[in-house]
Amino acid sequence: MKVLIINPNSDVKMTKAIDESARNFVKDRFILESISLEDSPAFVGSYEDIAMVGKGLIECIKKNQDKYDAFIIACHLDPNLDAAKEVSNKLVIGIGEASMKIASLLGKNFSVIGSSNKTTHLKKELVAKNGLKKYLKSVRTPDEGLENSTLEEKLIFAAKKAIEEDKAEILVLGCAGFAGIDKTIEKIVKVKVLDGIVCALMIAEGMVNYQN
Repeated sequence: MKVLIINPNSDVKMTKAIDESARNFVKDRFILESISLEDSPAFVGSYEDIAMVGKGLIECIKKNQDKYDAFIIACHLDPNLDAAKEVSNKLVIGIGEASMKIASLLGKNFSVIGSSNKTTHLKKELVAKNGLKKYLKSVRTPDEGLENSTLEEKLIFAAKKAIEEDKAEILVLGCAGFAGIDKTIEKIVKVKVLDGIVCALMIAEGMVNYQN
């Protein structure tokens, strides 16, 4: 079994973090590769960004059809996921849909911990598109005034607000760049925290094995 993780932005550092988190989960159970789309924006956080990554993403999937058993789009906004599924004869999974659908199976509700207030409306649209509005408690992002804090500290602060103020039962990390931080946050806030990369890999592994 071979899986290709596609980071639809051009941030190589983020891709390395995604790959490390994925390999920690996969171990040696199957072959895993992670790539960035070089001609894409450094971050996908708007309708324009989503449109800009479309061509490169579709071309990447088309040319790799015969090399992999599944593709994972490593952006929590699931950019161009429908088009990717349309052109592929293999399994294509977005980390947004994977993490939120699994969250809906684990508790009565969930909150998404995003990276920026600018993407909150896009997160909510994705929740609605996946038919999960009744499960969503909130979309939280790190508040201003935490500039000197680490990423983990910012996410923990937002996570605590989602739990204490919004009564979220499950937390979904709403950015591929948060890969590998789930267990650290989980130990502190004491509720289940989902890494979208891991969720997508779980589904990919199960479905490919089921089909074979």
